[in-house]
Amino acid sequence: MSMNSSDFPLVWMNLTQEHGHDHQKDFDEFEENLLRRVPFVILTDTAPAEEHEHSPEEKKRTALWMKKHKVELRRLVLALILVESNPAKRLGFKAFAVVFSKFWGYPLLLAPSREQAIEMARELLSMDVKSSY
Repeated sequence: MSMNSSDFPLVWMNLTQEHGHDHQKDFDEFEENLLRRVPFVILTDTAPAEEHEHSPEEKKRTALWMKKHKVELRRLVLALILVESNPAKRLGFKAFAVVFSKFWGYPLLLAPSREQAIEMARELLSMDVKSSY
């Protein structure tokens, strides 16, 4: 999961992982965005690979990291928007979205295109700005 924050507060995440991937770098990139103390939206057009199984060490590291950053995750990450053009696959992700939200503390939303995902993200950011007044 690498992050491209060049268009912050829109942060593009790549969920594909190669063997030997440095997960610490991923956590560091995520933390850098949290340290900005500005709400943001994560977008991705790479669905997690079904065959990828996290090792017990990865699961533990993730759980500890999330526990440490729980408040910031809930306050600053407005959503993860997954781009999936296939309607059947989008429907399949809806059930997963409930579990995802409980685990990460922010919603998983689905969009049929990159353009619509960006539009959704901008709307979320706009609503967040209005609610902070």
